[in-house]
Amino acid sequence: MPCGVNIRVNVNAVIFIRSWIMTQCCHFVRNSLLLASLLATVNPCTAKELRVPAEFKSIQAAVDAADAGDTILVEPGLYEERVTLRPRLTLRSAGVDAKGSLGLTRAEATIIDGGGATKSGPGIATAEGCIVDGFTVRNVGIYDEQSWQKHYETHGEEQSYDHIGEPGIAGIAVDGVNCEVRNNIVHHIGYTGIAIMGADGKDVSPLIEKNVCYRNMGGGIGAMQGNTATIQNNICFENFYAGIGHSGASPRVLNNECYGNIRAGIGISEDSSPLVRGNRCHHNRRAGIGIRTGQETAPLVEENECFENDYAGIGVREEAAPTIRRNRCYRNKMAGIGSRTGATPKIVENECFENEKSGIGQMSGCRTVIEGNYVHHNKTSGIGFDPGEGGESQVTGNRVIDNEMVAAGVNAGWNVTFTDNQLSRQGGLPPIVMVFAGSRVVFKGNTIRGGGVAGVRVSGEVIAENNHFDGTSFRPVGPPNFAIWGLKGSRVTMLNNRINGWRHALSADESAVAATANQVTHSSRAAFVISKPVDAPVLTGNSLLPSKQTDVVALVDGTSWAADANTILTGLAPAVDSSAQPGPPPGRGPGNRGPGGPPPGSGPQGPAGRRGGPPQAKQANP
Repeated sequence: MPCGVNIRVNVNAVIFIRSWIMTQCCHFVRNSLLLASLLATVNPCTAKELRVPAEFKSIQAAVDAADAGDTILVEPGLYEERVTLRPRLTLRSAGVDAKGSLGLTRAEATIIDGGGATKSGPGIATAEGCIVDGFTVRNVGIYDEQSWQKHYETHGEEQSYDHIGEPGIAGIAVDGVNCEVRNNIVHHIGYTGIAIMGADGKDVSPLIEKNVCYRNMGGGIGAMQGNTATIQNNICFENFYAGIGHSGASPRVLNNECYGNIRAGIGISEDSSPLVRGNRCHHNRRAGIGIRTGQETAPLVEENECFENDYAGIGVREEAAPTIRRNRCYRNKMAGIGSRTGATPKIVENECFENEKSGIGQMSGCRTVIEGNYVHHNKTSGIGFDPGEGGESQVTGNRVIDNEMVAAGVNAGWNVTFTDNQLSRQGGLPPIVMVFAGSRVVFKGNTIRGGGVAGVRVSGEVIAENNHFDGTSFRPVGPPNFAIWGLKGSRVTMLNNRINGWRHALSADESAVAATANQVTHSSRAAFVISKPVDAPVLTGNSLLPSKQTDVVALVDGTSWAADANTILTGLAPAVDSSAQPGPPPGRGPGNRGPGGPPPGSGPQGPAGRRGGPPQAKQANP
């Protein structure tokens, strides 16, 4: 019996092993068939290296003789031809990847000259799955130096708009194919240096990297017609339009350098929504990055550095709707970030400094969201709103520090809400904020600090609620020194604000005034001084910690205001140290990346650092 058991066990083992072997054989056969199908088009055992000019006198002759998977290796020299590639070929210049004056030395020494207007087709026409690596491509079409110089002088404002995104003959054409184009130098082309076209019903996502494109009569690199290319680590300069341009395409545009172009360093238009990240755009004749043409043009523009451009660092117009975040825009001849003609950008966590005009500027009826930015040391305003009909803006959580004229200037036609911002300037006489006639501005939870003629000077309409007005240069006489200065025709509403260190919390002349539940420390003669009010002023529930026993809460036309429940608090306010100036805000300066921390008032203690209730009352206002 034991022997019978052993025999049956061994037979079962044999059956199991046989079944396992048959299964593995089936897997092997199936995988072998799959591998064979993958290698059917490219067999590494048969891929060849074809040499030009040793084996073929022209590059095109080598291409025509090559099979999929072959490499065409081209020695240094001048090749007067245009090349049309076939699928899955590698076209490469011979030599090592040593750096030359513009690009790789092998690219500088291996030149494809397209013969100007005497030949047809692109300098290199790519194909599906091909690689183009390390060539100079030049003289395709007609380069017009006179036209280039003319439009350079006029910032491209007289250029025809029609050529942007229109078909043309490129230096290197990527037309509806997926391929790699790298390490090339493309210049003096009658159209765009490297042109990328999408194709209906196909994902066209080529890789365009480490190329140098300059002095082309279109853009340096153009992404058009729905492609989603990756365009990275290229240098594009002195091109007739943008360094890198977009028309109806949404590529990834990463870590490129674009400078000296007649239009923008990077131009985005015609319903394009690319990711534009980590680029350096400088010394362009227009904006560093320019965005325009319609609400469907909605790129994400982040972590770029835009400086010393002739227009804005980043400019938005014509109803475009980008998100612009964590960029550094500085020393541009206009705004750091500028919006106009109905644009609707979200401007978040950028640093804008030392620009010739505003750090962040708006005009012509835009609708903007401005949040968490650090805006400092600009030549006019930190945040500026030029005259224009129908403009709206939400300005939240920004630090607007030490701009030369005003932290913010709001002109006619704008409706703006400032919430939880720090608006300040050390020294100087201009107001911290200027609100012009024909505008309406709401301030909620802001800290407004400085020592100019006013914290807010207003000839439009202002509603100020739960703000801290911190005066740093108290002047009992001399130039004005008011937390809010209401000019003739203004409307001022003040509710639950804390005001200290100003001659008056409010000085208003021929204005409509309502001030309720405000806490004032250290005024001169009166906290609220109102002359010739257009309506009976509303002054109720305000409190004053006086500088002198003779101070009153309010004077209206020179008479102490006796109505309603305003309060003089016990004691006298401490003297203001006029020499003390607030130090620089925490966070970064021009030499550091990344916006600093949130402004005061955004933490758990409430807006503008408000703590606790009002101090204890002593007596009613006489």
